[in-house]
Amino acid sequence: MSDTNENKKRCSWVNLKNPLYVEYHDKEWGVPLHSDQKLFELLILEGFQAGLSWECILNKRQSFRQAFDDFDAEKISRYDEEKCARLMENPAIIRNRLKIKAAVTNSRIFLEIQKEYGSFDRYIWGFTEGKVIYESFDLRTTSPLSDQISKDLKKRGMKFVGSTIIYSYLQAIGVINGHEKACGWWEG
Repeated sequence: MSDTNENKKRCSWVNLKNPLYVEYHDKEWGVPLHSDQKLFELLILEGFQAGLSWECILNKRQSFRQAFDDFDAEKISRYDEEKCARLMENPAIIRNRLKIKAAVTNSRIFLEIQKEYGSFDRYIWGFTEGKVIYESFDLRTTSPLSDQISKDLKKRGMKFVGSTIIYSYLQAIGVINGHEKACGWWEG
């Protein structure tokens, strides 16, 4: 982290005592993301976050990367019962059977969306015609946009993609820039 960032005000949700969280806020959250692999990683992690804090997931992110083959959608789409059972025994990740199964299901649908649209990036950013939406994170937890995307993903068969999860995902990948207006990273 550079000296110039140390003095910038951050969103109030950032735990300043956790360097991983500070770095995530400063370098990732709200930055427009277009890599299908990274879009997939965050989609899976957001699903695992359901009912938990993002800080908890962030602290386990490296373990998730190792356990889930660096979020390779092709590999995850081929996970069988044996692999899912091994994941359930891994104390370094969130051991929730439904979320693990959802990751496998969602990887298959993610691959289908890639085939249909040419990339997941084209699919997800197509909802806003490639434009970033600016709104402070404390404004809401869902939006008509997250409702629309959630509905479409559910119709396709994805799990753990409710409107609140998708809204959080859209903020994470920069479709929605949700920094507080007083935050040094707000650009609205």
